[in-house]
Amino acid sequence: MTGNCHVRCGAGENSEITSKNYLSLFGQIPKFDKLIATIRSREISASIILQAQSQLKAIYKDNADTIVGNCDTTLFLGGKEKTTLKEISEILGKETIDLYNTGESRGKETSHSLNYQKTGKELMSMDELSVMDGSKCILQLRGVRPFLSNKYDLTKHPKFALTSDADERNLFNVEKYLSHKLTVKPNTVVEVYDCSETTEDDTKAADE
Repeated sequence: MTGNCHVRCGAGENSEITSKNYLSLFGQIPKFDKLIATIRSREISASIILQAQSQLKAIYKDNADTIVGNCDTTLFLGGKEKTTLKEISEILGKETIDLYNTGESRGKETSHSLNYQKTGKELMSMDELSVMDGSKCILQLRGVRPFLSNKYDLTKHPKFALTSDADERNLFNVEKYLSHKLTVKPNTVVEVYDCSETTEDDTKAADE
């Protein structure tokens, strides 16, 4: 990596092949808690995709919180897993509501009482999050309060016609791509380098 381009990686909880043409998300990445804290300076970003946040803790144990803490963006698309719902509810914080309590005492004389106070309530409780509309999502960016938003309709994207969802002929075949061999034609001009003559200074310059 020379810093001339930006690289985006996807990481998830499975490591097996999920289809004929596509590899699934990565499994456990060694020392990922340390890598995610330093890869930004190397122009690399990671998108961690999970069905439930408990899966991250199952893989990375005590380092799961460190990994989440180094993510600037959190996107919740919905779910029912309790650990995820609890953490999202805590991230959203609380709102202030007015609470009125009324009472009535009956005896020889009837008396009434009214108590007014302000109290805090979760902006969205766990049960509210679990039944969140499937067309909605919650996005939190670093330095910005979380907000509820509509999910983007991919069919309305100007480049949707180029995707495999619009036309299966656009499907990227990983196996075919990896098996492709470069064919050198007689009139092809190439430059040949002798790697054995690479000096230590050249290696350091390439890393930078």
